[in-house]
Amino acid sequence: MTVQLNHTIVAAHDRQASARFLADVLGLEVSPRYGPFIPVEIPNGVTLDFMEVPGEITPQHYAFLVSEADFDTIFGRIRDAGLTYWADPSHSRPGEINHNDGGRGTYFDDPNGHRLEILTRPYGSGG
Repeated sequence: MTVQLNHTIVAAHDRQASARFLADVLGLEVSPRYGPFIPVEIPNGVTLDFMEVPGEITPQHYAFLVSEADFDTIFGRIRDAGLTYWADPSHSRPGEINHNDGGRGTYFDDPNGHRLEILTRPYGSGG
């Protein structure tokens, strides 16, 4: 059996601004509007479809596995943008990165409060 995640909907107050934020930080492109969605395609083919919703947004977690070189580039963008970042998902270690499984990782929030993560080694991969 082959199962692959194709897309997920990301709730946003401003779908265009939220898609642009993610694309800019990760170095990706914002795709043209598709119905009520503004998609951002990740290199493995998964699309994050930003959709505007009224009212309060329940924060979700989105983790992106990146190479060591891409981590450096993306982390540089996070710092250049003046974003607060944490070494942990509970936001108790601000201004730090982690070295879980022998890699590097950090967490930061998008404009809607979604918790984004970049990491260079999958959890449980050792190291």
